[in-house]
Amino acid sequence: MRIDIITVSPGLLQSPFEHSILKRAINKGLVEVHFHDLRKYAINKYGKIDDYQFGGGAGMVLMIEPIDKCISELQSERTYDEILYMTPDAPVLNQAIANNLSLKQNIIILTGHYKGVDQRVRDKFVTKEISIGDYVLSGGELAAAVVCDAVIRLIPGVIGDETSALTDSFQDNLLSPPVYTRPAVYDGMEVPKILLSGNFPKIDEWRAEKAYEHTKNIRPDLLED
Repeated sequence: MRIDIITVSPGLLQSPFEHSILKRAINKGLVEVHFHDLRKYAINKYGKIDDYQFGGGAGMVLMIEPIDKCISELQSERTYDEILYMTPDAPVLNQAIANNLSLKQNIIILTGHYKGVDQRVRDKFVTKEISIGDYVLSGGELAAAVVCDAVIRLIPGVIGDETSALTDSFQDNLLSPPVYTRPAVYDGMEVPKILLSGNFPKIDEWRAEKAYEHTKNIRPDLLED
C-alpha cells in the first residue's frame, strides 16, 4: 500500500510514523507513506496557498490551484483507488471504513486547514470524506494520522498475530470483553476462573457474553446496527 498525504504542516505528521507499529510496517516494506508540502505548489514565490472566502466571513480557505497541481502530479505517476479529505463535516470513521481502506493499493489523503478547502476541490477530486469525530481540530494532520494507524494495522503482516486485529472492538459491532494477564491474583483481585480453565469453547462463550454486556452498557447504539 502507498499513502500520499497532502498537508500544510508535514512536520506535524512525521512523528507518528517513526514509532511502533507504523514504523515496523514501513520498515517491512508493507506500506509507503509520503508527505507532500502544499506550499511547494503555491501560486506565487511567497508561498500563497490560501485566500479570503467569497461572500465574506472569518477564516481563510485553501485555494484550488495548489491542490490541483499536487494531486494532478501524483495522478500522473500512478492510479489512486481513493482520494480522502479529512473534514469534520463528513461521515465519522468506523471500523468498517478502515477495513475497506486497508484493501486499497494507493490512497491520497488531503488534510484540511484554516476554514477548509475550496468546494471545487471536493467536487473534482475527493472520492471519500472522513471525520474522526464531532469536533474541530486546527488542521487535518492529526486526523490523517488516526486514519493511517487504523488502516495500516489491518494490512496482513503488520501485526505479528493477525487474528488480534480481527478480535478488536467494533469488528463485529461489539466492544471488546475485559482482558487479564499475570498475576492471577493481585491485591485480593482475582482473574475470572473461566479464563484459567483451559476450556476454550467456554472461554469464547464467556468473552462473547461479556462483550455483549459491555457494549449494552457503554455503546447500546452499536447493538441497534
